[in-house]
Amino acid sequence: DVQLVESGGGSVQAGGSLRLSCTASGIISSNYCMGWFRQAPGKERERVAHIYSDVGSTHYSDSVRGRFTVSQDRAKNTVYLQMNSLKPEDTGMYYCEASRAYCSGPYDYWGQGTQVTVS
Repeated sequence: DVQLVESGGGSVQAGGSLRLSCTASGIISSNYCMGWFRQAPGKERERVAHIYSDVGSTHYSDSVRGRFTVSQDRAKNTVYLQMNSLKPEDTGMYYCEASRAYCSGPYDYWGQGTQVTVS
């Protein structure tokens, strides 16, 4: 079975940086899409970035483009989300999710989340 485990969240001041990691145990599929989602109280769930495993193609939401970078280390089965120039509105629970097919979903696996707080 596939398990995703996020780490790297924490509390930072506005303008600071954090790097989130998502490590997968088990084989998702030969090629897959890993998405980073966030959920803040009172706000809709948002997919902030995704990366497709075979060619490493990436996509970002308008709210984070230019500040966040998603990358992967396939040898380590790990996907990263480098978050720079953080803003208070970036606060939320961040989840990584894996789709065996398309980045548009559905997503088949997800982690427990890691909290990011920007003040």
